[in-house]
Amino acid sequence: MRLTNGYDISASALTAQRFRMDVISSNIANADSTRARMVNGKWVPYQRKLVTMEPKQQSFAYTLQNAMSGKDAGAGEGVRIAQVIEDTSPLKQVYNPTHPDADENGFVMLPNVDILKEMVDMMSATRSYEANVTALNASKALVTKALEIGR
Repeated sequence: MRLTNGYDISASALTAQRFRMDVISSNIANADSTRARMVNGKWVPYQRKLVTMEPKQQSFAYTLQNAMSGKDAGAGEGVRIAQVIEDTSPLKQVYNPTHPDADENGFVMLPNVDILKEMVDMMSATRSYEANVTALNASKALVTKALEIGR
């Protein structure tokens, strides 16, 4: 295990949480976008996006096999963004006959973005980001103390 593993792990988590906050911000910004993209000549509302993350390291089985064979299994390598997927929950249908995108019955299809849900996700991402900053500062303090031992 390298001395800088803690830095690498925290840095990958900070990057992933920052990206997650960017996607959540995009969801909030497009909460009322009825014309996000065109499909078959018709405008389709914005679809909420979700971020999925996964560990950078090999599978648990690989790590366990290395540990059992006496090899250094390592402490992990951090996290990475696996993919950004669209939420498949149904779009909101709102009655507003004066809206330019209303259908013949006066209903408008709005994005499946729930601002309350997005704010909770944003708070979660912010707290995770702050926790990783704290872990990074703790790693820095440990390395600093280790270097002071040699004085």
